[in-house]
Amino acid sequence: MESFGRGRTGQWLVDLDGVVWTGERPIPGAAGALRRLGEAGTQLAYFTNNSHPRRGDHLAKLARHGLDVDPGDLLTSAEAAARLCRPGERALVLGGPGIQEALEARGVEPVQPGSQGARSVDAVVVGLDLVLDYWRLSAGMRAVLAGARLVATNDDATFPVRDGLQPGAGSVLAALEVATGARAVVAGKPNEPAASLVAERLGRVDLVVGDRTSTDGALARRLGARFALVLSGVTRPGAEVTGPEPDLVASDVADLVRHVLSGEPLEPGRLGGGAPTR
Repeated sequence: MESFGRGRTGQWLVDLDGVVWTGERPIPGAAGALRRLGEAGTQLAYFTNNSHPRRGDHLAKLARHGLDVDPGDLLTSAEAAARLCRPGERALVLGGPGIQEALEARGVEPVQPGSQGARSVDAVVVGLDLVLDYWRLSAGMRAVLAGARLVATNDDATFPVRDGLQPGAGSVLAALEVATGARAVVAGKPNEPAASLVAERLGRVDLVVGDRTSTDGALARRLGARFALVLSGVTRPGAEVTGPEPDLVASDVADLVRHVLSGEPLEPGRLGGGAPTR
């Protein structure tokens, strides 16, 4: 297997939640390691399935954690979902301000549940909804039953935070799919809309770094890239996982970068003891 050597450059695509931070807590050493990697010549971009924050919020949080990221190097599932709507359409939003922002940038009118005309929309766009209640879910259900397309930013069942896991956008989506019988078109990692966004924005990607094989790993395979699994987020040491076999496993991104910059050959499962089981 080809190894990364000292001074090797390329394009990395890095997840955020569970890789750079969990909630507001920085994962120790992550930001410093990524800065060193960038200084060594590796091109870094970031793709998050978290559609709730606005782009500016993501960028500000990266800056607070010590990473100065060009806006063009930040990709989100909200952007990928907005690309599934056509300019001039109206979309009901079950999610956060990041979805609304992405829709507006696309020329799509975002509509909030409970507002006039909420049923007469072209699409219902679902993401992580921190104020979800029965009535918001009902509005989404009625719009879909009235003929609106169902679009999801992602279908991640859980979302990593400082003290564990919380329900993710996929949990919201599951309720809506059960209520309507509809199946959503899912935009975020690892699906084709996300891969198309990456290809258009970045071109070739050499390595995808993430904490979830079913999203980050599957996206890497779709892009023809290698996949480095870090055990600092959703996937923990010793956990049983499904999805593509990772090319590399590390305890965290700092561990991964340390080995890359040292020039040591990296083989599957070599890093970060307690590799996941299958």
